[in-house]
Amino acid sequence: MSKKYYITTPIYYPSGKFHIGTAYTTVLADTLKRYRTLRGYDTYLLTGTDEHGQKIQNKAQELGKTPKEYVDEMAQMAKDLWKLMDINYDQFIRTTDEKHEKVVQKIFDKFMESGDIYKGEYKGLYCVPCETFFTETQLVDGKCPDCGREVIPMKEEAYFFKMSKYADRLLKYYEENPDFIKPSYRKTEMINNFIKPGLEDLCVSRTSFDWGIKVLKDPKHVVYVWLDALTNYITALGYMSDNEELFNKYWPADLQIVGKDIARFHLIYWPIFLMALDLPIPKTIFVHNWITMKDGKMSKSKGNVVYPELLISRYGLDATKYFLLKEMPSSTDGVFSPEEFVERFNFDLCNDLGNLLNRTISMVNKYFEGKVPKYKGIVNDVDKDLEDFTISQIKKVEDTIEELEISLTLQEIWAIISRTNKYIDETMPWAQAKEENKEKLESTMYHLIENLRKIAILLKPFMSDTSDNMLKQLGIKEENLKTWESLNKYDQIDNVKVIEKGKPLFMRLDAEEEINYIKNGMKK
Repeated sequence: MSKKYYITTPIYYPSGKFHIGTAYTTVLADTLKRYRTLRGYDTYLLTGTDEHGQKIQNKAQELGKTPKEYVDEMAQMAKDLWKLMDINYDQFIRTTDEKHEKVVQKIFDKFMESGDIYKGEYKGLYCVPCETFFTETQLVDGKCPDCGREVIPMKEEAYFFKMSKYADRLLKYYEENPDFIKPSYRKTEMINNFIKPGLEDLCVSRTSFDWGIKVLKDPKHVVYVWLDALTNYITALGYMSDNEELFNKYWPADLQIVGKDIARFHLIYWPIFLMALDLPIPKTIFVHNWITMKDGKMSKSKGNVVYPELLISRYGLDATKYFLLKEMPSSTDGVFSPEEFVERFNFDLCNDLGNLLNRTISMVNKYFEGKVPKYKGIVNDVDKDLEDFTISQIKKVEDTIEELEISLTLQEIWAIISRTNKYIDETMPWAQAKEENKEKLESTMYHLIENLRKIAILLKPFMSDTSDNMLKQLGIKEENLKTWESLNKYDQIDNVKVIEKGKPLFMRLDAEEEINYIKNGMKK
């Protein structure tokens, strides 16, 4: 029986088209799901939309629509994008789903009965876009510390959750579970910025608007959006429903991926809610940075927003995903620039990868009529060096994926690509053919095809279509030659014939023309 692996993205506030920074989270989750599936795991990926709250009610009113009409349109827009980006999710949850709403009401009641929730009055400062309450000391220059917008004074009857009751228990959990928060510096941020100064009780209901889930025992209150939204990770699996089969199978989550702007909700509130429900806490929550522009965050007013559709329609899905995943380090924000995108396309994808495949297939056709020679072991030191290097790099690929260092993972794969290109220069197949050194030429061709097969498998989670295209051109048809388990040996290929004429994986771009195309598209 295969091991299970449950991955979640945050559910998205549906405010319109997603830019590439917003899409990154789900691309990353989908990539990791594909990797785990390739490794034989029973995977389950959850995504969706967060559809309640004051800002959605206000936005719908501005547009002359009901909140439900508005969120229906936004949810469909999200689904259309994930279809375009080939996101292989298993469930798309909406917080307006009836099954979710009913369980949230049960959870709220349970917290009331256990004494974790009490009624009081909220008086303080509130950021409507972030749907977050702040104290004076948490503001930055008098504005929201997360989005920089104005906060408004708020006073209303509300229910509160006793966060302070769980502060010590949360710190103990942090200490005893070092893999819970990745990267580890995010844990330090949570402790120093939020927990040590004194974890305040959280307002978990509102009465100043009605677009939300009603509190059953006090229906003038609606459940605060973060209690509503965070619980989707368990309601989606059927927690507290008539059928808890998925919940019993997949919970606790193996990996939850969130952006840094919502880190504290997931690293503080979410584990505390789970403690109060006496449920296991996710094994790992990974907090990623943002994709920014050279002049700062993406902004429609600046005319610097890049939408996935712009890149996919012209350069393809795999090139777009490659750039997003390669340009996002775990320690700092990633930076998008049209110049860098075109350079990566031309050098990494066309020159390094595409030319390697094309040259190799051409040589196998020229020297062996397309038939891949059989493996005869290591013929010379160059073969041994290539084999040793590649096998050691595969281990590095696995290690960096486990640490969620995905930019480094792609770097390690490209090291194999570069080393394989160098191998051509070292062996000089054209000279081996001229010298009629058949044994060495056969070994060279075999090693080139075998390394390309390995590269195609390594790229499968990141660039699925490119991987399939490579394997097709290489003539790899047997499923056992497409598995991750087949990577660690060199005697795998037998009776394989490459296609007669290699087809370029990526066509080289005119740099100036494409940079201008992207810049013009950003302004629309």
